[in-house]
Amino acid sequence: MINEEVLKKIKSGARVKVWERIKEGDKERQSSFEGLVIARKHGKEAGSTFTVRTTLHEVSVEKIYPINSPVISKIEILSSPKKVHRSKLYYVRELSSKQMKERLKA
Repeated sequence: MINEEVLKKIKSGARVKVWERIKEGDKERQSSFEGLVIARKHGKEAGSTFTVRTTLHEVSVEKIYPINSPVISKIEILSSPKKVHRSKLYYVRELSSKQMKERLKA
């Protein structure tokens, strides 16, 4: 379960590192996914989610995480948003990484 302090910091424009548990056969390991939060939906409801986007090997990847998921072991907030005036940052899908950093003042 994610604590309330971290939940308040998960906003659009924040850089986060999500540690998730992956079960492979009878073994379990942890994997991290680091990226930009582009959306946070449904507040504190049971079905609330946040979307994290990153570029891996020249391919953009988005993952949608339920906030109350048992798969998530912890979330690290790497940086909070500086100047973001929108709740959903879907427009960054069409921008290059250089343009995105310029627009988000990162």
